[in-house]
Amino acid sequence: MKINLPQLYFSKLMRAITEFELIDNHDQILLGISGGKDSIFLAYAMAMMKQRLKKHFSLKALTINPMFSPDFPEKVERIRKFMRDLEIPFETIDVDIAGTIEAQNGKEPCYTCAFFRRGAVNRFAKEQGCNKVAYAHHHDDAVETFFMSLLYSGQLNTFTPKTYLDKVDITVIRPLVYFREQEIIDAIQYHGFTPVPSPCPHDGHTIRQTVKELIADMGKDNPQLYSHLAAAMRKNNLGELWPASKNRKEMQKAYYSYMYGK
Repeated sequence: MKINLPQLYFSKLMRAITEFELIDNHDQILLGISGGKDSIFLAYAMAMMKQRLKKHFSLKALTINPMFSPDFPEKVERIRKFMRDLEIPFETIDVDIAGTIEAQNGKEPCYTCAFFRRGAVNRFAKEQGCNKVAYAHHHDDAVETFFMSLLYSGQLNTFTPKTYLDKVDITVIRPLVYFREQEIIDAIQYHGFTPVPSPCPHDGHTIRQTVKELIADMGKDNPQLYSHLAAAMRKNNLGELWPASKNRKEMQKAYYSYMYGK
């Protein structure tokens, strides 16, 4: 397969890889591939970078079958062919995430799914001798995660472009963090790959989807909303905040001083 991307796309990849130092010599990188537009674009982009960068690294790809849909193995064959065209070794494993979610009687399914997927990917990476795992999270994902964290947990938090997991001795990298979602959609359509639909029965009915729609709706009246949220993710843009909350023991001395003059 002839691998090529517009210069703007190459520049965004290079910015992420360079700014966050995502790829080193002799890296063995496992790509987490769902078959959706984002992960397919990740595989294509990383295959291109393997050809163009003056770094020696290897790629492997893994698809998790969460067992939501009986026809998922058939859809995996389309992914397998694409990986073969890119000359990326590809494997798939079954993880009964569907059964685990059902057994939890209505608890948050997205957290459960993500937890078991990550665990399976990390185990496979270690078995294969990979020191890095690459995921296809893009810029919209980061902004949505940041806003979700504020709205649903009261924290200012999002995922980072590069994260070292000391418990498993694996580094997670996200080379697509400077891509907007629409750019990936356009690229996939241009290259002719039809993404595999998500088998998740909750797809389109998640907290993330709610936040995505909220950002889009609020952005109609405030065109700068998205860029402001993106800017707020950076540590150097942290403004004045209240001090950390104190407990009773920490406030005891001041309390007695006010009440009893001690």
